[in-house]
Amino acid sequence: MSVVASAVVRLSDINVMSEAEFTATLGFVFENSPWVAARAAAARPFADLEALHRAMLAALAATTAEEREALIRAHPELAGKAAIAGELTAESRSEQARAGLDRLTPDEFTRFHDLNAAYGARFGFPFVICARLAGKAAILEAMARRLGNSREAEIGEAIIQIGLIGRLRIQDAVAP
Repeated sequence: MSVVASAVVRLSDINVMSEAEFTATLGFVFENSPWVAARAAAARPFADLEALHRAMLAALAATTAEEREALIRAHPELAGKAAIAGELTAESRSEQARAGLDRLTPDEFTRFHDLNAAYGARFGFPFVICARLAGKAAILEAMARRLGNSREAEIGEAIIQIGLIGRLRIQDAVAP
């Protein structure tokens, strides 16, 4: 399932799916990490979309530090190599386009490239932000500002941003 797809599944249907169906349907919510959905499946039934999101966040909170970092690394660089090569997931492609990252000026592209490189060198994972809630100028500002964070603070911020991304993806794909 994809946020850009027109099909929406009902929460009542999600509540009665097998774990495999649940994972296949909602595995996209956390970028290239269907294991988060698989771990949240046991928390069914969900009373509402917020309960579904909370269960996925709880599954994420119960992970190891290595798993959280792997989840962060599963995200593409913003306006990075995967975007240029057309290798983004449908969700990431749509989210980056909504933020205007598919329409960068040469100067903006250079700035993104430089900040992505500096961020990756400093933290060892890509910069993550809920692009749908920010435009390209706000993203560039956040990238530059967050370079000053500690690694621990940046892992925490990335997980918060991943949670926001997940909430919006759920809202797009699941009908109450």
